[in-house]
Amino acid sequence: MAAKVLAIVLAGGEGKRLMPLTTDRAKPAVPFGGMYRMVDFVLSNLANGGYLKIVVLTQYKSHSLDRHITTTWRMSTMLGNYVTPVPAQQRRGPWWFAGSADAIYQSFNLINDEQPDYVIVFGADHIYRMDPRQMVEEHIASGAAVTVAGIRQPLSMADQFGVIEVGADGRQIRAFREKPTDAVGLPDAPDQIYASMGNYVFTTTALCEAVERDAEDKTSKHDMGGSIIPMLVERGEANVYDFRDNEVPGSTDRDRGYWRDVGTLDSFYDAHMDLINVHPVFNLYNFEWPIYSNQPPYPPAKFVHAWGERVGRAVGSLISPGSVISGSLVENSIVSPKVRVHSWAHVDGAVLMEGVEIGRHAVVRRAILDKNVYVPEGAEIGVDLEKDRQRYTVSDNGIVVIGKGQRVEP
Repeated sequence: MAAKVLAIVLAGGEGKRLMPLTTDRAKPAVPFGGMYRMVDFVLSNLANGGYLKIVVLTQYKSHSLDRHITTTWRMSTMLGNYVTPVPAQQRRGPWWFAGSADAIYQSFNLINDEQPDYVIVFGADHIYRMDPRQMVEEHIASGAAVTVAGIRQPLSMADQFGVIEVGADGRQIRAFREKPTDAVGLPDAPDQIYASMGNYVFTTTALCEAVERDAEDKTSKHDMGGSIIPMLVERGEANVYDFRDNEVPGSTDRDRGYWRDVGTLDSFYDAHMDLINVHPVFNLYNFEWPIYSNQPPYPPAKFVHAWGERVGRAVGSLISPGSVISGSLVENSIVSPKVRVHSWAHVDGAVLMEGVEIGRHAVVRRAILDKNVYVPEGAEIGVDLEKDRQRYTVSDNGIVVIGKGQRVEP
C-alpha cells in the first residue's frame, strides 16, 4: 500500500527585501516570468509529482495569494484531492504565527485530519523544478526523522546560506548552521558545501513530537530551519538529500539542478534574466514537467507597424498574451500580459508586469515595473540612476523598481 503523504507549503513570509513588490501582496504571490506567480513553482512540482493533498499556510497580505490559489489550483474533489490556503487562525491562543515551526504547530488539525505517514514541508518562494517523489522515496528508505534537501554550492559562498554539514557517509547531517564563516567542505568535494533549500520531508510522528517540544521552549524562534532541524540533527535523526541526484523529466543539461532563492530585488531580477537566453538557464519550455498557472483568455501577443524606425519587434525576450508591441523595440526583457509598448519606445533588460504601459519615445532599462505602471511619453527609467534614486527604489546592483500602479514622472 502506498504511503500517505500530506504536503504543507509555507507561504507566510513578509518578503520585506522585495519591497515595493510586496507592498500589498505576500511574497509567494509576486508575479514571476510573465505568466506565473512564485507559488506556482512549488505547487507545480508537488502536483507533477503526484502529491495532490496540499495546504498552503498564509499570514501576511494574503488576499491576492488566497485568490490565486482558489481560482487557479482546483483539484478533483471526487478523488479527495485539494490545494487550499489556510490562514493563521489563532487555534492555540490569541497570537499569529511566531515562525514557520509555530505555523505547523498551530495547524496540527490539518495533519490530524489526514493522518499521513509522511509530511512534505516546502517553501513557497523559490524558483526551481524538482521531482519530490525521489526525495520522499529516499527518506522512506533511510528511516530518518527528517530529510533536508541540499544544493551544492562553492565553499567560498557558505556565509550566504544555511549550511548542512554531513558525516563521513555523506548522508547523515552532523551540523546545521546559519551562514557560517568556518564551514567544512563535503567528504566527496572539499570545495563545496550543501546549502539548505528549505525543503523537508518528515516522518509524521517525528515532526509532531519535535514541533510540540519546540512550542514549549519560550526561548525558541520557532523556525523550521533554525529550531526544528537542529533539534533532530542533535538526535542523529536527520539526513540530507542531494538535489544533484534529482532527475526531472524533460530537463536539459543546462537547466538541470536549477534553484534560485529570489529573496532580494537583485536575485528576483537575475532569475528573470535566466529565462531569456537562447538556451535558458531555467527552461520554461519543458512540457514534460510544466509550470501550471492561471491562463486568462487573452488574445495572442501582437507586433505592429513596419516602416522606418517605427517597427514593432522583440529580441531575446518573452512576450505574454494580450500584449502589443507597437512600433517599438523590446530587448532582453520579460513582458507580462496586457502590456502596451508604444511607438519609438525602447525597453531593454526590463521586467514588465501585467498592464504596464510604456509611452512613445520612452526608454526603460534594467528595471522592474509592477502591475499597471504607466510610463508617459518621453520618460526615461534606468538612464540616470541618481535621478531615479530620488523617486523610486534602486537595488544594490542598479535595478530600478517601481511599485504597483505608480505613474512615472515625465
